[in-house]
Amino acid sequence: MTEPTGVDPDHELEDLLGFIRDARGFDFTGYKRSTLTRRIRKRMGEVSALTYPDYRDRLEADADEFRTLFNTILINVTAIFRDPDAWTLLQREVVPEVIASVAPESEIRVWSAGCSSGEEAYSLVMIFAEALGIEECMNRVKVYATDVDEEALREARAGLYPAKSLDALSPEFREKYFEPSGAQFAFRPDLRRRVIFGRHDITHDAPISRLDLLVCRNTLMYFNVEAQSQIIDRFHFALREAGYLFLGKAEMLLSDGERFEAISIRQRIFRRRPGGGGRPYSVPALKMRPGVGVEMQAASRMRQLRDLILDAAPGASIALDADGSVVMINNQARAQFGVSNNDVGRPFRDLELSYRPTELRSLIDQATHERRTLRVTAAERRLGEDLQYFDILIQPISQGPSLPVAINITFSDVTLATRLKEEVKRVREDLETAYEELQSTNEELETTNEELQSSIEELETTNEELQSTNEELETANEELQSGNEELETMNDEMRLRTMDLNEARAFLEGVMSSIAAGVVVLSADMKVRSWNRGASELWGLRPDEVLDEHFFSLSFGLPTAQLHEIIQDCIASGKRAGPLSVPSVNRIGRTIACAVTCSPFAGHKGGVVLLMEDIADAAVG
Repeated sequence: MTEPTGVDPDHELEDLLGFIRDARGFDFTGYKRSTLTRRIRKRMGEVSALTYPDYRDRLEADADEFRTLFNTILINVTAIFRDPDAWTLLQREVVPEVIASVAPESEIRVWSAGCSSGEEAYSLVMIFAEALGIEECMNRVKVYATDVDEEALREARAGLYPAKSLDALSPEFREKYFEPSGAQFAFRPDLRRRVIFGRHDITHDAPISRLDLLVCRNTLMYFNVEAQSQIIDRFHFALREAGYLFLGKAEMLLSDGERFEAISIRQRIFRRRPGGGGRPYSVPALKMRPGVGVEMQAASRMRQLRDLILDAAPGASIALDADGSVVMINNQARAQFGVSNNDVGRPFRDLELSYRPTELRSLIDQATHERRTLRVTAAERRLGEDLQYFDILIQPISQGPSLPVAINITFSDVTLATRLKEEVKRVREDLETAYEELQSTNEELETTNEELQSSIEELETTNEELQSTNEELETANEELQSGNEELETMNDEMRLRTMDLNEARAFLEGVMSSIAAGVVVLSADMKVRSWNRGASELWGLRPDEVLDEHFFSLSFGLPTAQLHEIIQDCIASGKRAGPLSVPSVNRIGRTIACAVTCSPFAGHKGGVVLLMEDIADAAVG
């Protein structure tokens, strides 16, 4: 596929990525362009789209194409205990350290980022169950499993896998943690409830916090260096001090030695060092007046006044009940986000507001289960060419120690403040530039030191390029693995079909061989298609001597010319004709009276079936 001359393919690719982000909330702008180009081009070739604008037109016309494209870009290649050596080290050295560092009554928090179809998350549950015992694991371990691919998350929530996917497990281990479910195996339900699946974009969404172990394997390699740096910042924030980070074999922390200590470079296991930066998100304490929630018996006028006050609140606000359905939308929310009172009663996840300006569904689940307020700062919302920024507050509302009975989501428009901060940042950068120019004289004295530093940086750059190449090779390897699995599936289907055909052929040959009379099948052009054992014994001709030969050109004891009429009558009428007694000479030279019956052949492209029988032998029988 070639680009037409006179266009900039890089610019058109960026336009396509922006369209995908605005239309579906999938932001691929931080992904490596080489990987994106290869995967998108692959899908464009499958639908015969020559240019990126052509493919954008297809996406606008066919909403289902988005799902196919996302499945093409997000290569979901994973397995139970993938890379066994790394998992063995994790189970033998890291998991005991994690358990020892957490108080016996405290919860152990684990995050599987980029969990795909769930095998990695369930692997984590199994190694903690082995270390703690199943009952204590159910009481203490909580695994958050997230991905941007909704289809992969649906498979993960089901927890159903074919037997081939569990080959890495011993029969005893599989029996302990999986239950037969038809032709597949289901992860045991009691441990399954310790895994919380949710959609989460690690490049934009707020990270899960206070983690003891964070597993993100073979996901970072799809992102460019800038996006990888931002993701590592979020992972550093998410881990508690001395928490562990487990990466894929193609990923490496090249320049984060101050924040992460390498436990095993070979297996890509790291530990967060103490200190190293503050929290990027502030979570204020939830303040409530005594008695809120007990005014169910207040007078109707008081309820009306309360509703009017909430509706007139200056900030956009939406309230959800415990089931996630919308129960209140105030005036500012209706004006700001295009929702209406007709949306009251609908599941919040069905509203565009649930994922734009940011993904709120996973944050709502987190706030509900952790029973604390979450804040998202400066969430970006695009309206045409304009940008808006919102601070979002997610407040669970409880009536006691049980789970929250409602969630209140408040949107504060901070567009002006954000733009002012950006302007201040630009002014500060200009001042810093001026200051740097004043310091140029002093910098000249440090030239020798800078040259040495430059050499070191070149070596680091070379190392990063090698790492990037390794990541590309790993990506290509996963693509080949995915294609190989598809070919294996097709090969299995062809093998089963061949077995069915062989069985049908053997059955038919057995039927034909068991008939004592001679049976000959002729095609529409009178060529021999089948010659059974009875015909060979009657006329002395083997099947290999007559197959595909014109019947009336064969020379044997039956005068075939006398059969022209009966065969033509059978073909013309489509009905059985005969029997016709024809004087003949059998294979041993004895004169016989041969009864020939002609029947129409209902097989492929028509023809007739001739039944030949020695009348004398038939009478004796």
